[in-house]
Amino acid sequence: MNVDLSLLAPEIAMAILGLGVLVLGLIVPKGSRHGLGWVTALGLLGVLGLTIAGWNNQGSLYEGIFIVDRYAIFFKVTFLTAAFLVTLGCMRYVDEMGDQSEYYSMMLFATLGMMVLASAGDFMTLYLGLELMTIAFVVLVCFRRTETRSVEAGIKYILLAGMSSAVLLYGLSLVYGVTGSVAISEVGRAVTTEPVPALILGVAMLVAGLGFKISAVPFHMWTPDVYEGAPTPVTSFLAVGSKAASFAILLRVFVAALPGLWAHWTMLVAILSAVTIIVGNLVAIPQTNIKRLLAYSSIAQAGYILVGLVTASEAGIKGVMFYAFLYVFATIGAFTVAAYFYNVTGSDEIKDYAGLSQRSPLMAAVMVISMLSMAGIPPLAGFVGKFYLFKTIVDNYLWLAFIGLIMSMVSVYYYLRVALVMYRDEPVDHTPISLSGPVALTLIITMVATLVLGIYPGPLSEVVNTAAHSFFLP
Repeated sequence: MNVDLSLLAPEIAMAILGLGVLVLGLIVPKGSRHGLGWVTALGLLGVLGLTIAGWNNQGSLYEGIFIVDRYAIFFKVTFLTAAFLVTLGCMRYVDEMGDQSEYYSMMLFATLGMMVLASAGDFMTLYLGLELMTIAFVVLVCFRRTETRSVEAGIKYILLAGMSSAVLLYGLSLVYGVTGSVAISEVGRAVTTEPVPALILGVAMLVAGLGFKISAVPFHMWTPDVYEGAPTPVTSFLAVGSKAASFAILLRVFVAALPGLWAHWTMLVAILSAVTIIVGNLVAIPQTNIKRLLAYSSIAQAGYILVGLVTASEAGIKGVMFYAFLYVFATIGAFTVAAYFYNVTGSDEIKDYAGLSQRSPLMAAVMVISMLSMAGIPPLAGFVGKFYLFKTIVDNYLWLAFIGLIMSMVSVYYYLRVALVMYRDEPVDHTPISLSGPVALTLIITMVATLVLGIYPGPLSEVVNTAAHSFFLP
């Protein structure tokens, strides 16, 4: 069997980078490990360049268990972009936590798990990538092991992640039992429009297992507590990277493996999307902690992205991919501000953001732009993303589009509440907040990307069109 290892080049490079950073932590003296953040960031840029360079290098390995198409490559670019921005923005935070090599290596292994997920062509590869990502995140979530909240968040995450993995595995085993194959393409050919009850049960379990990973209601119960307790950079990466990876495999399983059952699961996904949008936005309103508010906001965002799965069409997949990419910049911008603010003040309470516009105009501006983008206010990127998503369902699911529109207006209320505190209220401490170079660069990149993608989405839209089209090619 001829194996084209060039298709695996980004994954091989990421594995080497992760192991290299871990080994460097063992051999470099403790006081000299502050440069590991830059090693990680530059290494991620190198892997990102390698991934983009392979845009036209498509194929499959090992009889289809590992698929490299433009769909997978686009999601890998999304994960690597998120990992780079999180690494760049959290160097000071990680230096204060200590154990830099363990932190950065776990981030790299989590990213590697996401990359494997995006290219998974069968259920075994899917589960391997999912567990690699999950185990790395468990370590990261409870990284501040001397803090009760962080350890509690880690315990909650591992227990609920284990339960969801068990449900997902049982669902996959039922699909395998009915179809006789674990390969996604072969399952798609074997599934008929008149399924047996075991297959319907398997699909329901897949929805439950993957619903946990994307924080869809009612599988969202872990999200606020874990997001609040975890180190803020980890929360940021969990909100964007893990969610994007879960949507990548969700589309692969439901659209590629279960198209014959579309009539059975589409209404379930539409209802799940509507409930997630409503609950996420309404419960965010009374929150007083910025990380909990962003956690419920991310639940609502998962509901919006689920809209793209309802039609199971090329346009829907395009909407999911487009929104997942621009969501990276808005979310990382907001969480980077939260992380740096916590470093300076030791608080995540919204009331303590009073007068932030006077203490750090850039931080306040990035937070407001990021939140308004997530609310879908034009001309920011979030507006274009929601437009692409809801355009696909207007003909058949007008009620869902109305719910999305109304809840977007509701979200403006709690986002602007944070803006009011930052711009209207007087600060208790008038000391200016000086930003480190990497943090300032991260904030500028996220803000500019959010503005540019909203005003001029054409180039990204063309790339996403090509990637979504490759999803349906044999």
